Amino acid sequence: MASYKHPCKYCGKLIARDSNFCPFCTQENPLGPIRCPICRYPLEDGAKACGHCGILLWKICESCGKETFLGDKCSYCGTPIIVVCPNPKCRAEQPPTNRNCVKCGKPLR
Repeated sequence: MASYKHPCKYCGKLIARDSNFCPFCTQENPLGPIRCPICRYPLEDGAKACGHCGILLWKICESCGKETFLGDKCSYCGTPIIVVCPNPKCRAEQPPTNRNCVKCGKPLR
């Protein structure tokens, strides 16, 4: 199956159709709608939860206290969004892009 490239919606350069970031202008979601950080399902603007995997998409930023989309960083202050494993024996800090802890494998939510 051929994998055709598509133009980045920000800079117009051709990129792979499964790109999460444009390798040229570094913008996130360069091919279209906002996507779930867990399952990559396309989301409607303003969605509170993913219609595919059910994850809640908004979190209170621990740095500025504002509600922000569950992405790599806070959309207000730019602080990286970190999830702490709820397992008391683990407590590993990690980005919110997995259902399970990357260290111990326990569910994060």
